[in-house]
Amino acid sequence: MFIDFAKIYVKAGDGGAGAVAFRREKYVPKGGPAGGNGGNGGNIIFKADSNLNTLLDFRYQKKYIAQNGERGGSSLKDGKTGKDIIIKVPVGTLIKDADSEEIIFDLNSDGKEFVAAKGGKGGKGNSNFATPTNQTPRYAEPGKPGLDLNVILELKLIADVGLVGFPNAGKSTLISVISEAKPKIADYPFTTLEPNLGIVRYKDFKSIIVADIPGIIEGAHQGKGLGLKFLRHIERTKILLLMIDITSENYQSDYDTLINELNQYSKVLSKKKKILGFSKSDLIDKSTIEKIRNKKIKGYKGTVLVFSSANRFGINELLDLLWEQLQD
Repeated sequence: MFIDFAKIYVKAGDGGAGAVAFRREKYVPKGGPAGGNGGNGGNIIFKADSNLNTLLDFRYQKKYIAQNGERGGSSLKDGKTGKDIIIKVPVGTLIKDADSEEIIFDLNSDGKEFVAAKGGKGGKGNSNFATPTNQTPRYAEPGKPGLDLNVILELKLIADVGLVGFPNAGKSTLISVISEAKPKIADYPFTTLEPNLGIVRYKDFKSIIVADIPGIIEGAHQGKGLGLKFLRHIERTKILLLMIDITSENYQSDYDTLINELNQYSKVLSKKKKILGFSKSDLIDKSTIEKIRNKKIKGYKGTVLVFSSANRFGINELLDLLWEQLQD
């Protein structure tokens, strides 16, 4: 199951208290102070892991509490530091403050780490407080509490190309043809209920990562249909492939709706590179294909592609253009 949002509570460990202790030595007043320091509390650390692709685990575990530091001991023995908790999340996970919803950190590369909650510092033992006028201090510091907070984890897929189109535009079929991804495909709207990533092998061991996202409808930026689930995951893509069903009755209207939804959702999407492609060309004759290639779509100045996933017509041309645009 694909889960891209979670809210959890994390707490770093508390620092251990310093010790009050004395040595048992002849000629040393009252044995002399020998209380060790308390250990620091464990940290809460988030780490991006490319082997993960969902936040599903956080549906079942919502609290993460690191180990406390140990108390200081006698004979100047310091307490052990509490063990850190390392929480692995998919690459592309945003960590947000649950109260303000401000982004705290972006785990956007494999292996990247972030200390979300730092453990409390251990208290000093009484051995640290001896002075010429007070050679037998009978007090030590308590440990400091570890930081705790509620955080939101929000996953945004990282891909080179995001497929944008209405339900049944053929996005899932395309990604199944050009990559090893196996999305569920059927002849009804919203077949794609969760994003799919596909790695496209392209000439001489090159590759393109393509994201197939749930279909967009008018009002998607307001949460209609699966809109928000769709739009969140294309913010990180480098290029958007706008796919329009070649059998549509109004190409311009379809294009305008897609562009409007992207622009309304965020300025980031409005500024991304876009390629326009007409899918399902196997459903029309060759003469019509040429007319569509030369068709002017108001607001679009790039190359117009025509292709079919069913018979692979135009697929090589599509991949060539995607690769070329990714290099700019």
